[in-house]
Amino acid sequence: MTASVALAVRGAVAEIRLNRPGVHNAFDEGLIAELTATLQQLDADTAIRAVVLTGEGSSFSAGADLNWMRSMAQASEADNRADSLKLAALMRTLNYLSKPTLARVNGAAYGGGVGLVACCDIAIGVDTAKFSLSEVKLGLVPAVISPYVIAAIGARHARRLFITGEVFGAADAQRIGLLHEAVPADQLDAAVDRSLHWLGKGGPLAQREAKHLALTMAGMSDGQQRTLDEHNAALIARLRVSAEGQHGLSAFLDKRAPDWAKEC
Repeated sequence: MTASVALAVRGAVAEIRLNRPGVHNAFDEGLIAELTATLQQLDADTAIRAVVLTGEGSSFSAGADLNWMRSMAQASEADNRADSLKLAALMRTLNYLSKPTLARVNGAAYGGGVGLVACCDIAIGVDTAKFSLSEVKLGLVPAVISPYVIAAIGARHARRLFITGEVFGAADAQRIGLLHEAVPADQLDAAVDRSLHWLGKGGPLAQREAKHLALTMAGMSDGQQRTLDEHNAALIARLRVSAEGQHGLSAFLDKRAPDWAKEC
């Protein structure tokens, strides 16, 4: 069985590659568990100075895997809550990693994929990448990733993108703060290497404390986040088993429009 996550270490830099290109690196229970464990492993490795997160193939991450969504649509509210807490733990682990993190956004990022980008300290993407927080189209909300996305792009932009579910491009992602840079595909690695060059010049302890300082000053302590995670996991679990959520998920899985979809 192929691992859902591939790890390569080059000197003091670890590259994590989401390794499900056949499904555009979509999340399932296995990928969430593997990625969380890999991040925890790297967090404890004193030889690693920086972590790069990217995707295999043409996409960064398409968000939730269809088969995983199908199983969650049939699960109880309690099981959905437990499942959502695993995703919350992944996002929290990435956001509060003690090393600098860099999202190398090689292609489209949807739903939870946007959450991964928002959790990284630096985000550099190809200028052809597309993004969407499309959960409302399924009768759901981007609950677990919401604190990180709002911290990255601000409440005003989040309100628009949360309620429209619209697709937006790399230029808009850079304008609103989701990406720090948007570059042609043939310049992506050079742009990533430039950031790694500057990261290599900082003191590891100072960088860890600087990251903690920025998060604390922004009101994003780890303890507060754990409380939010409990609330947001309960919210998404409740919506998944609601009549609207069940209808939206069924319509999506059956590749048909939900009853509420119409031109305003």
